[in-house]
Amino acid sequence: MSSKLYVGNLPFTAQEDDVRDLFATYGEVLSVALISDRETGRPRGFGFVEMNEAGARSAQEALDGKDFQGRSLRINEAQERSPRPSGGGYGGDRNRQSKRW
Repeated sequence: MSSKLYVGNLPFTAQEDDVRDLFATYGEVLSVALISDRETGRPRGFGFVEMNEAGARSAQEALDGKDFQGRSLRINEAQERSPRPSGGGYGGDRNRQSKRW
């Protein structure tokens, strides 16, 4: 069984291999995903690491609050993303034709 960890306060210069190497000390790393801004492509300073349950527990205990490349990591068990409401977000319903005045 695997477990996914949220890794926050990552340095913007961190690469997936850096994070993988850091977590591999505590168990097998199944995946690493560093999140980037959709529009700019710049790192957002957080990501997710998937590991076996025992390794994830050990990594969370050992690395939460620890310095990594000059920043204090925040590590928690990842939560499922809550569903977004439908309707087009800020732009309203995109399926409706716009009215011209």
